[in-house]
Amino acid sequence: MSTIVATHFVSLDGKVDPTGGDPALHDTAWTFKTVDAVPEAYELKGREQEEAGALLLGRRSYESFAPVWPSMDEFPRYNTLPKYVVSTTLGEDDLVDNWGETRILRSLDDVARLKESGDGEIQVHGSVSLTRALGDAGLIDAYHLLVFPVLLGQGKPLFSDADKPAQKLRLVEHEAYRNGIQKQIFEVER
Repeated sequence: MSTIVATHFVSLDGKVDPTGGDPALHDTAWTFKTVDAVPEAYELKGREQEEAGALLLGRRSYESFAPVWPSMDEFPRYNTLPKYVVSTTLGEDDLVDNWGETRILRSLDDVARLKESGDGEIQVHGSVSLTRALGDAGLIDAYHLLVFPVLLGQGKPLFSDADKPAQKLRLVEHEAYRNGIQKQIFEVER
C-alpha cells in the first residue's frame, strides 16, 4: 500500500495561502517575504523529491504547476514521476504534454484505490482543498510541515474544520532554524 504525504508551507496560525490583508503577501510570496533565506530550512524539500514515488495534485495546483515546473531546474525528479490530478472538471485535453505521465482521478474513492494499489510515497504539494478532503477521509499518512513564524490572519487554512473525531499525530522529526522556520514531520496514528 502507498503512503500519502501532505507537504506544506504553513503560517503559525495554520494558513497556507493568504487571501486578503497585505497584497504583497498573496499566493506564495509570503514564504520568502516574511523570513530571511536560510538554505538548511529547505533541506526537507530536497529529501522529499528523492522519496516521492508520485505526485497527487488538485486541479488548481496542477494548473499552476504544470506550465512552470517542467522547465524548472529545481524539480528534475518530480518531472519524471507519475502525476495524479483529482478533479471533476479537468479533461484530458487540459493536461500538458511535457510533464510526464498524468492521470485524472475523479473522486476520493479513486484516490483510495490508487493508494491501495501502490507501494511508494505519493506526495501532495500545494492543493490545500485536496489536503483537507484527504485528511477528512482518513487518507493522509503523514504531514511534512515547514511552519513559518508569521501570523497571516485571513487565508486558506491547512486543516478542515469538519465535525469529526480527533486525529492523533506522532511527531517523528522536528527542527528549528535560525530564521524561525520550524520543520515538523508528523505521522498519522491509526
